[in-house]
This record gives sequence, C-alpha cells and structure tokens, in this order.
Amino acid sequence: MQWSEIFGFNKKCQHNSVPMDVEIGYCPDCGELIENHWYITRCACCGVKERATIKNGEVVPQDAFCHNCGGKAYTVEQVKLDCININYAVLVREIVQNEISEYTQSWIDAMQTSGYIPKLLK
Repeated sequence: MQWSEIFGFNKKCQHNSVPMDVEIGYCPDCGELIENHWYITRCACCGVKERATIKNGEVVPQDAFCHNCGGKAYTVEQVKLDCININYAVLVREIVQNEISEYTQSWIDAMQTSGYIPKLLK
C-alpha cells in the first residue's frame, strides 16, 4: 500500500467495485465501462508459471528469478481465469474507450440549389 492510498491523495477511481468474475461491466463508483483482464507470468527459459504482481502499472513476476532454472527473463500471458491459474494470475482493470469510427454528414451546396440559403432551425 502506498502513502497516497493511505492518506487519500489519489483521487483517481480504482474500480474496486467492479466484480472480478465478469469480463466487462460498468463501475458503480465512476460510471466508466471497465474490462477485466487476467495475466500470468512465465519464465522465458523453461516456461514455468510464476506468481504475477503489478509494479508501477506493469505486470511482473513476484520473485526476481525463476526457482526452476534461475532465469530472470519472463513473458506475460493473458489467460481466462480458472481454478488452476487463480493462484498465479493478477487482475488488470482497463477502461474501454468508445471511439466513433463512422458518422454521417449532410452538406448542401448553396450555389447549386437555385439560390436556396440554408437557415438555422429554431
């Protein structure tokens, strides 16, 4: 736990009220659409699962090295949560950004409409 969390300096919503068992849902505290992602870490050398944690916003292994081969390199893998991976997985909640990719516009060329001047609607 950090000092900002203890003394309430961090005003940003952590979305802790979103249930962990749903893939996507709305946060009842701030109203944002939140998507839950589960990640595990594996040793890059031997592929053994390692307990994951979040440090500085990044998913990293809890230990500095692999207990099987001693390697320090790791890979991060997104998984569906099940009873096998629950001891190794870490939850990352991400805000879903709604991007409008298509929209329709309508234009009138005032010169080609025989003198028609568009007016504002009241």
